Amino acid sequence: MSMESAKKAIEEGRAVLGIEFGSTRIKGVLIDETHNPIAMGTHDWENRLEDGIWTYSLEDITTGLQDTFAGVAADVQKTYGIPLKKLGGLGISAMMHGYMPFNAAGELMVPFRTWRNTITGPAVAELSPLFQFNIPQRWSIAHLYQAVLNQEAHVKDITFFTTLAGYIHWKLTGEKVLGVGEASGMFPIDSERMDYDASMIEKFDKLVAGKGVAWKLEDILPKVLPAGAQAGTLTADGAKFLDPTGTLEPGCPMAPPEGDAGTGMTATNAVRVRTGNVSAGTSIFSMVVLEKAMKNYYEELDLVTTPDGLPVAMVHCNNCTSDLNAWVNLFDEFASLMGLEADKNELYGRLYREALKADTDCGGVVSINFFSGEPVAGLSEGRPMVVRMPDAKFSLANFMRSNLYSALATLKIGNDILAKEENVPIDRLMGHGGLFKTPVVGQQLLAAALNAPVTVMDTASEGGPWGMAVLTAYMLEKGEGESLPDYLDNKIFAGQSGTTIQPVPEDVAGFDRFLISYRQALKAEAAAAEHFKEA
Repeated sequence: MSMESAKKAIEEGRAVLGIEFGSTRIKGVLIDETHNPIAMGTHDWENRLEDGIWTYSLEDITTGLQDTFAGVAADVQKTYGIPLKKLGGLGISAMMHGYMPFNAAGELMVPFRTWRNTITGPAVAELSPLFQFNIPQRWSIAHLYQAVLNQEAHVKDITFFTTLAGYIHWKLTGEKVLGVGEASGMFPIDSERMDYDASMIEKFDKLVAGKGVAWKLEDILPKVLPAGAQAGTLTADGAKFLDPTGTLEPGCPMAPPEGDAGTGMTATNAVRVRTGNVSAGTSIFSMVVLEKAMKNYYEELDLVTTPDGLPVAMVHCNNCTSDLNAWVNLFDEFASLMGLEADKNELYGRLYREALKADTDCGGVVSINFFSGEPVAGLSEGRPMVVRMPDAKFSLANFMRSNLYSALATLKIGNDILAKEENVPIDRLMGHGGLFKTPVVGQQLLAAALNAPVTVMDTASEGGPWGMAVLTAYMLEKGEGESLPDYLDNKIFAGQSGTTIQPVPEDVAGFDRFLISYRQALKAEAAAAEHFKEA
């Protein structure tokens, strides 16, 4: 679409906006009627550890949302010379899970507890066997039940609880709803009913009966909506909340709010059965769309859904690039100390590419990248560390490859269960997220870790916010009975190019050898978490 056509689409209110709240960056992507990005805005933010809880304040959330939209509007003004007054549609997505409970006055009663918290062990120890379904520590229902077990005072006053995406959507529309993919990270979903599992809700209500709880679970959960449904419209108050300047007009239709898992699946065209994707950023997770239900449940595997409700096996790991980023920042400091001003993107590229020169098993160098707890590894706290034998080949290449392997190691542990215990087939595995910004390196090492071909599409750099915009466009454009997989194949990805890297046998064998040492080092990691405490 030409610049003039894009300008006209914006002026006439046909452009669609997706905004996604990631762990370290909020990003908005405005797309035209050919689904290409035509403007964007970003806002950097960080979670904080306060009183033992990883959180973002409501002020952080509001400021981040408004600054991101202001960035999109400023990009529109700069590029096209016009104000952003009207949208064709709007969708909100965010990192999944977490806990935001509200009372009858609409007040948040405890600070937002993010997915990163691993404080719900007793709750999941009861819920998973009760449901015969793996309930991870970060899920909203785990946080709710842990609050019940802790006898927290706010529990009796809950009238509604939701996720970050659900909260923002509620502020913009007044609607207490979630997309089915995001809802599946709150409570298990029955894909046939496209709603919360009724038998599990009944079990939960019986479990909390007599524990100071007056509500029924179904009454405080958000309503579930599939992709393609309209989830309300941007209200006058919502428009002012999003754009305090008052320039943006209310009234545009809004898509069901989704999680970053669902937008990642959409952005990589991985919503059809036997397809999968890997999102690699602050956290890392893989999603594989299942043909049939799994035979067993496993602590390492979550069952969530696509945005249109198909069952998905998810391996979610809390830690991925944070430690890598810390080391790159250290090398950046060293470069400055030596009087060199290094471009950050070039520094990442050079260090990542150096890893390809390393021994395939990292020469005995083992890095563990746990900034926070890692349930897949059975650890509730993290201590980033590097260990090696005295005779290890401690080169820059081996050090960097070890850090990159570490970012993928727990993902491999979970996916080995899916492949070896459940024999789940994967026809196509797509990669997206910050790990893949440097071409080839992240793809090649992920292919080695999972022993599967990995494709990165040309649009992958836009990631989740683009995926949310596409889901919003699907709501507006879908034909009668057109499924989300067909819509993506026919209208979004037809003719799109990407790069596929096949696993290299030597890399696969090297990663397997590295993983043996990595598993041994996890015992040292557990000891460090137990004994190495803040003074």
